[in-house]
Amino acid sequence: MHRRKLPIGIQTFAKIREDDFYYVDKTGFIRQLVDEGSQYFLSRPRRFGKSLLIDTLAELFACNEPLFRGLAIHPHWDWTTPYPVIRISFGGGVVRDRAELDRRILDLLSRNQRALGLVCRDTTDIVGCFAELLALAHAATGQRAVVLVDEYDKPILDNLSDAKTARELRDGLRNLYSVIKDNDAHIRFAFLVGVSKFSKVSIFSGLNSLKDITVDVRYSALCGYTEADVDSVFAPELAGLEREQIRLWYNGYNWTGEAVYNPFDLLLLFDAREFRTWWFETGTPTFLVDLLTARGFFTPDLAGLHASEALISTFDVHNMPSEALLWQSGYLTFTGSRRLGARLEYALGYPNLEVEIALNDALLKGLIGDPMQADRAVSRLYDVLVAGDFTALRAHLESLFAAIPYPWHTGNPIARFEGYYASVFYSHLAALGLDLTPEETSNQGRIDLTLKFNACIWLFEFKVVELAPEGRALQQIKDRGYADKYRALGQPIHQIGIEFSRERRALVGFEVETL
Repeated sequence: MHRRKLPIGIQTFAKIREDDFYYVDKTGFIRQLVDEGSQYFLSRPRRFGKSLLIDTLAELFACNEPLFRGLAIHPHWDWTTPYPVIRISFGGGVVRDRAELDRRILDLLSRNQRALGLVCRDTTDIVGCFAELLALAHAATGQRAVVLVDEYDKPILDNLSDAKTARELRDGLRNLYSVIKDNDAHIRFAFLVGVSKFSKVSIFSGLNSLKDITVDVRYSALCGYTEADVDSVFAPELAGLEREQIRLWYNGYNWTGEAVYNPFDLLLLFDAREFRTWWFETGTPTFLVDLLTARGFFTPDLAGLHASEALISTFDVHNMPSEALLWQSGYLTFTGSRRLGARLEYALGYPNLEVEIALNDALLKGLIGDPMQADRAVSRLYDVLVAGDFTALRAHLESLFAAIPYPWHTGNPIARFEGYYASVFYSHLAALGLDLTPEETSNQGRIDLTLKFNACIWLFEFKVVELAPEGRALQQIKDRGYADKYRALGQPIHQIGIEFSRERRALVGFEVETL
């Protein structure tokens, strides 16, 4: 099998096709898009191949026929009719205020004028120049223009921690995108991509012709690699790597259709030949962790959230539901859906092991306020679990909570939430990538946390003593028969009741009974 070069960080379609890089053919999807509509919007997490998709569209409409030989779209495209292409990308650098955004937009418009050999009458007027450029391109070539926008939302996302600046940048981008709405007569095709899914009201006001294909079964695999892609295109790279581990670590992103792998993960895996949290390491979600911590988000819920279609689509500077933020940024994905009358509800969960491990590691550090302490604690916890030493497990948890700085308890609202201690313990375990099930249902109720590890079943129940009598955690496990569903496995079952005190900020009860 012929081994090609790995296109790590390569977003240029021509370079991939001309320099013998691996390429996963997405042109069948592109043909369907062009045949069925003219203006589209797509949201996908970072490093999912959006920029390569935009560049592929640009080369296609420019009729660079040699690049497409052997691809699905080649026999179905009219290579004699090139279109004027206008490209706008906010991928490079960080914009910090509205004035800087306006300068960036004017520079992008200037570049497009030079590329097309056209000149606007007023190069200082964003709306006027963009509209004139569309009309001039149409008149000069006889063909309507193609508008391609990459990272449409990056200026806003880079400033989400500053709501005032984010709003100003949102208004500036809305000013730019409004031109698309008013110049449909000069546009053959428009495609806008980004990470977030801001509401049409907030950023695409009035642009009703823009078809959102973010959640569309037909285009779930438009970006990313499918199982078939991995087994065919990347077959030469699979030797020496366990196929099921590749799937467990990196597959699972789904937009109600075929599941896909994150391309960035797979390419770095094939290059380094080791399993690591590649995608997560490229962008620490500081803002996300800070927001979830401040809101007192119950981290065991990450494994099984439910959200309405309206909720996950609600995303703006003023209103960012946790579920929408987690889904749109790629830390949760669709695991199912159902109709409740007229309401569509989605089930959300981790896409794969990489995200589960890395997100909980980041959240654990945020929850206890000391990243170094969190790192050391995770390592110690694994050794304690392998040894099955419950005395050491109690001592470990006592040490963990005792080490949390006093100002953290008094200065952060998360420490006052009932689920704080359970969240710390859950993320502590999840950061190890172990087989965890939070709030697993039995016929008598729901056990707080189930762990399958080292040929044993571990059942954990948590109580805050200010809210329940001391000594009740273990008793609840026994009274409700949480262990019954596992008895047939013939494995040791550890029933563990853990009790915390909010007033004393410490673990105050730890009981174990093994069956």
